[in-house]
Amino acid sequence: MKNNTSLAIFETHKIRRYFDEKTEIWYFSVIDIVAALTEQLDFQLARNYWKVLKIRLVKEGSEVVTKCNRLKMIAQDGKMRETDVADVETILRLIQSVPSKKAEPIKLWLAKVGYERVQEMSDPEKALNRSREYWQKMGRDPKWIQQRMMGQEIRNKLTDYWKDNEVREKEEYAILTNIIHQEWSDLTVKEHKGLKKLKRENLRDHMTDAELVFTALAELSTRQISETMNTKGLEENKIPAKKGGQVAKNARLELEQKTDKKVVSGRNFKQLSEQKKLKGK
Repeated sequence: MKNNTSLAIFETHKIRRYFDEKTEIWYFSVIDIVAALTEQLDFQLARNYWKVLKIRLVKEGSEVVTKCNRLKMIAQDGKMRETDVADVETILRLIQSVPSKKAEPIKLWLAKVGYERVQEMSDPEKALNRSREYWQKMGRDPKWIQQRMMGQEIRNKLTDYWKDNEVREKEEYAILTNIIHQEWSDLTVKEHKGLKKLKRENLRDHMTDAELVFTALAELSTRQISETMNTKGLEENKIPAKKGGQVAKNARLELEQKTDKKVVSGRNFKQLSEQKKLKGK
């Protein structure tokens, strides 16, 4: 199955989920659903509840447990670990086994999540609008959101090129992305996240305006050079990745020379938000 894991929010609870694009089925973390049903914020206690519930369901002859699958999802320690997941139908049956006032709201939420995904597949603009709303709720300003969305569109066009030219998704995408990033910023993606004191967070969601612009320039340049060279596969695409990153690096160095300010920053969004609040006082 294609890697398509993400987090969704039900009230204050984070629900890990996975979308299988071949079957068009959402899979949700059972423990996360149980935590939401029982209003339990302690992950270990929610896991223990699920263990006891599984034993009871098996004894009762319920098919719910047998219909749960195991998938790797991001755990609390940031590592990918196997956990029980289930589709919407199985989750709805599970909900009937857990006494909870949250049962009906979760049913409605699950239906909404599934409907939104179908909408996004037929109309990608809806996905962009939801992303814009998400960033607005988190306090991002309109200028940053515009740059973030522009950068994402440029990124999508680059990955579309890779997909059509024999680059394997996930692992090889990550290799090429890291080459581009290191070329323009002089830092690997991991080093840049470390500089910003990030762990599981999306690096781009914590970039400054300038970092977003230079990332976009590097990826735009990479795609155009790739198209000109007609590169195929991982090894051939490493060449335009380096050249595209170099284009952005040259622009970065020139800007830094003229402004005497570094583009690559250790600031993350939380720090930027606090600075804006202080300026507003």
